[in-house]
Amino acid sequence: MKTLRIILGDQLSDTISALDAIDKTQDTILMMEVIDEAQYVKHHPKKIIFILSAMRHFAEQLKCKDYRVEYIKLESIRSRGGFTETLAYFLEKRHFDKIIVTEPGEYRVLKMIQSWEKQTGIPIEIKDDNRFFISRKYFETWAAGKKQLLMENFYRQMRKKTGLLMNNNKPAGGQWNYDKENRKTAQASANFPTPKQFKPDTITEQIIRLVKKRFADHFGDPEPFWFAVTTADAKKAFKHFIQHALPYFGDYQDAMLSDQNFLYHSVISHYLNAGLLDAREVCKAVEEGYRKGKVPLNAAEGFIRQILGWREYIRSIYWLKMPEYAKSNFFDAKRPLPNAYWGANTDMNCIRQVVKQTQEQAYSHHIQRLMITGNFAMLLGVSPQALHEWYLAVYADAYEWVEMPNTIGMAIFADGGVVGTKPYAASGAYINKMSDFCSNCHYKVNQKTGEQACPFNYLYWSFLYKHRNLLCNNRRLLFAYKNLSRFSDEKLSTILQDTKKFIKKTYP
Repeated sequence: MKTLRIILGDQLSDTISALDAIDKTQDTILMMEVIDEAQYVKHHPKKIIFILSAMRHFAEQLKCKDYRVEYIKLESIRSRGGFTETLAYFLEKRHFDKIIVTEPGEYRVLKMIQSWEKQTGIPIEIKDDNRFFISRKYFETWAAGKKQLLMENFYRQMRKKTGLLMNNNKPAGGQWNYDKENRKTAQASANFPTPKQFKPDTITEQIIRLVKKRFADHFGDPEPFWFAVTTADAKKAFKHFIQHALPYFGDYQDAMLSDQNFLYHSVISHYLNAGLLDAREVCKAVEEGYRKGKVPLNAAEGFIRQILGWREYIRSIYWLKMPEYAKSNFFDAKRPLPNAYWGANTDMNCIRQVVKQTQEQAYSHHIQRLMITGNFAMLLGVSPQALHEWYLAVYADAYEWVEMPNTIGMAIFADGGVVGTKPYAASGAYINKMSDFCSNCHYKVNQKTGEQACPFNYLYWSFLYKHRNLLCNNRRLLFAYKNLSRFSDEKLSTILQDTKKFIKKTYP
């Protein structure tokens, strides 16, 4: 029986389920570069370079292991726009008894694959993605009958299931979560390690030229390009993080500094999400660092929580709630994304810093996404779908399964509380506490109203006032609403007028 095994661009692992029990003498592996996947949103040039280069390197590695590989490049006449058209063209003069593919990371691609059997007449088998700790079915069973799907409860279940950071069925150190120890502010004078960088080889250089030519109108800088594009190099990058940054990661994972892109963050999420690194191996390596006394518990637990807890939880929420989840808009927000998100000049230093970093690196860490660009968009009333498409486009680690719930659920509470227990709305005080952005800003963080006031200050209270009927009974916002109730009519009127003026300035 001849089987066609399809590997997608974010499935670059030689242990991927689509390759299980492969017959090297009969089966063919197909990998496709198609223009639709590069521009259904205008992906950051660095993201496109990373994925295409990693795909081509992976294909060469498979060939070296004597697999039969058919690889269709973007510039080839065989690349016909989308996956379906390219597959149909490929099959015109070939016969296969079966097609096997690992489930994709996006709902739209899953629906596309499910249509192939009818279109091609060839049976399609869609296998579970074995790179994750749990299957979609496992989460559905766990979630059944629960009124609220709290990540913390799920995370504890995962710790018990895997045994990671567990001692005799109890959490290492006696606590499940050390998040409160992970909120120190960083000093600009600190000696921050740089993530391990790699010089582009011939394959990557060819792709850089291709992307600069074909996607010149996409937001983001294609060069300098320094990402790992093979599993071997991704492992070197992760080892470098463990040795040089992980011991300090826990303390400063929420910190932000001007012109410091990485601090003590791992910058490996794009490697994990593309398949170059294995989540189980990564978590085990971090746990080993703790067991050997090289990594503090708050750093090891904070890192493992992001992968074992949050990453698995977010993926599971996506598949549990799609396709309706994509339309979530709890606050009925409709404004377009401000031009500042595309690099236009802004007087808000925090927005300028994060967007500049995003443009240059196709990366910003989770607090920058949550409390700067996400928080600002929520307070401003930006359409969830507009923000979702921006995050999906501009970050190298962004695939819909991980990006959409993080944006719609966590960053802007557009799902009404499926992911988060409250909106992560904050005034300028939080940003000032966790960063040095405010010290070099046109606006004054200590001023609450007026032309020089930090926009986050009055936008925060306007947001709470506007949505008081939706949020006033949220137990985590009771203190904020108690404060709001004490505002005089004059003070509230000034806040609302300042908000109106700012919105008019933002959307002239």
